[in-house]
Amino acid sequence: MGVNSALSRGACTASLIRPIPPLRVQGPARVVAVSGGIGSGKSSVTRVFASMGATTADADAIARQVLEPGQPALKEVAARFGADLIGEDGALDRSGLARRVFAGEGAEERIAALNAITHPAIEQRAWEILNGAPEGSVAVYDIPLLVEGDHAEHFDAVVIVDAPIEERIKRLEGRGVAPEDARARIRAQASSCQRRAVASIWIDNEGSACDLEEVARLVYERWLAPDTPVFD
Repeated sequence: MGVNSALSRGACTASLIRPIPPLRVQGPARVVAVSGGIGSGKSSVTRVFASMGATTADADAIARQVLEPGQPALKEVAARFGADLIGEDGALDRSGLARRVFAGEGAEERIAALNAITHPAIEQRAWEILNGAPEGSVAVYDIPLLVEGDHAEHFDAVVIVDAPIEERIKRLEGRGVAPEDARARIRAQASSCQRRAVASIWIDNEGSACDLEEVARLVYERWLAPDTPVFD
């Protein structure tokens, strides 16, 4: 596995727990997934990778795009979950949709129905971005539902970002998400054990934002950049 199988800054640590395969000979040199539970810090890691030259596709951003006014998926969502979720300006009440989908009994079925509407369009656009990355570069997909969608096998490396649940809830409160809604979303996602089963690199994000950014830079430089050695 190599001598540098662990990195740390402050209270944030990263571990290389599975081999990174050889570079691809065509298209992007490596296609990497970054995933983790809501509020874990995965988007911060993705932003650091982008600042270091990676081409990134953000599943959450694409999901917002496919539910913009006039998009076919928005009409399907309204038909399934209620036309009252669409405002006079044609925009989706995203908070209202989240409450209607994630909270209460039957949430699993509603989540599956929402995913069936949105995921095909999200995946199509994401892979257009990833496959269009420059020759020899790193392409990164920020994807929350990696495990839930059984997508891990499509990537050369999987970076999982994890954090304590209470800390994640606190971060989400800072974004305006009510604690009960945050807990409902966390319950609907894969567990840390399920994510670890597919991880190549595991980041424990228990430190500051600066700690996480520095660890992410080290992860990219030492384990993911095209000119780094392969660990086998």
